Amino acid sequence: MTANNTTQNTRTETVRTASDIKISTRTLEFAVYIAAVLATIITSAVVGDDASENGVDVFNAHDAMQLITWLTVGLMVARGLAKAGNRNHNRA
Repeated sequence: MTANNTTQNTRTETVRTASDIKISTRTLEFAVYIAAVLATIITSAVVGDDASENGVDVFNAHDAMQLITWLTVGLMVARGLAKAGNRNHNRA
C-alpha cells in the first residue's frame, strides 16, 4: 500500500493546475513568432534582389519591419489573453 500511495503523490505533483501558465519563452506561440520573424527577414533579403522586377524590390525592409511589428503586436495580444484568464497576476 505504501508504494501505491507514493505513486499517486508523484502523479499529483506533475499535474498542472488550470491557473498555471508557462513562461512566455517556453510557449509554442513564441516559437512560431520567432520562426515567422526569421522567415520574414530571410524573405525580405532574398525577394527582389534580381533584375527580373526591373530593379524594384517588391518586399523591401520597410515592408518586412511593418510585418514584424504586426507579428509582435499579435504575440503581445496572445500573451495578454493567456494571462487574462489567470487569476494569479504575480507571475511574469
